[in-house]
Amino acid sequence: MAIPTLIFRTIRWSAWDGCEAGLEHVDVRPRDGGLDISGVVIAQEDDARFGLSYRLKLDALWRTREALLRTTSGHVLHLESDGQGHWQENGKEQPALQGCIDIDIQATPITNTLPIRRLDLDAGESMEIRLCYISMPDLIVSAANQRYTALDAGSLYRFESLESGFTAELPVDEDGFVLDYPGLFRRLG
Repeated sequence: MAIPTLIFRTIRWSAWDGCEAGLEHVDVRPRDGGLDISGVVIAQEDDARFGLSYRLKLDALWRTREALLRTTSGHVLHLESDGQGHWQENGKEQPALQGCIDIDIQATPITNTLPIRRLDLDAGESMEIRLCYISMPDLIVSAANQRYTALDAGSLYRFESLESGFTAELPVDEDGFVLDYPGLFRRLG
């Protein structure tokens, strides 16, 4: 899969159990040679209902350079990266996130696309990555280790959380955006 970032997309997902359990709207637009991704999520984690808006700025290599997240209850998280694995959280250096290139926002499948596109794996190829995992609804950031495997490069990938053992097979569209995330998200339209 080529790296180009000249992508204009509007994507919607519902929670696996339907829109009443959760809904997301995402706009993807080119910006300064990279991408600007903006989304709104209405969801529930355990018994906590929440609303989230986020904006991600990616460079031309699909590396996260900035992430701004806000919940409707007032939590705010601002992450900035040099694209080489050095991070600031709300303006403060975060050595615990050293080596992370990607982010994974618990409430959305959009962030699975970032390593899928950035790694550009061939069929059968697998790679472990370290990334910034953002839990919901508290917006707590921690480093996490994951593995992506191209089962059918450009159309099907296996995601594995190396800490929890959680695994999912993720079908993607022609641009690498998740179609369905079994048990969690369904693409609408």
